[in-house]
Amino acid sequence: MDEQLCVSECSRCPALVDSRSRIVNGVGPVEADLLFVGEAPGAQEDEQGEPFVGRSGDVLDDALRDAGLSRADVRITNCVRCRPPDNRDPKSAELENCRGYLDEEIDRVDPDVIVTLGKVPSQHLLERDVAVTSEAGEIFEVAISGASRRVIVSVHPAATLYDRSQESTFQQTIERAGEFVDDGGQSRLGEF
Repeated sequence: MDEQLCVSECSRCPALVDSRSRIVNGVGPVEADLLFVGEAPGAQEDEQGEPFVGRSGDVLDDALRDAGLSRADVRITNCVRCRPPDNRDPKSAELENCRGYLDEEIDRVDPDVIVTLGKVPSQHLLERDVAVTSEAGEIFEVAISGASRRVIVSVHPAATLYDRSQESTFQQTIERAGEFVDDGGQSRLGEF
């Protein structure tokens, strides 16, 4: 873990400071080809200190494995590093308060592709309204901190738990993201 990517103290968002038990930083290799960006930590993420654990994390892990990828080889982070009260969406000011941390993480990781998991991160990074279900799997070139980045829009893993019709959309998006992986740097489990 690159300590420079870890936020150890922050009090920019009083409501989030009050609702969190810890700051949840991104996990995974700093040199990852794929960077997954979620919205914010939920209860289990706040408790365990890692993004995408619990049911949504299981869905993501399964999709990665089915695409021949390993969670250990991708980086996973969130737009906001503190749990919002009652798992509400982060407010615009909270997203902006944490944006510098996210941009720094993107710059340092320098991924081949960024996968946005759900509406909030998609809209936050693309800086526009996003129809996630209809735009899932699409690749956009976006300027982030002055650098051009490839961003793939994805439905949130939790969407597949509540709407089974989203499963294939989610899996196809993860597989498409996997096409950008340099086999020399990441393991492709499906080839054994």
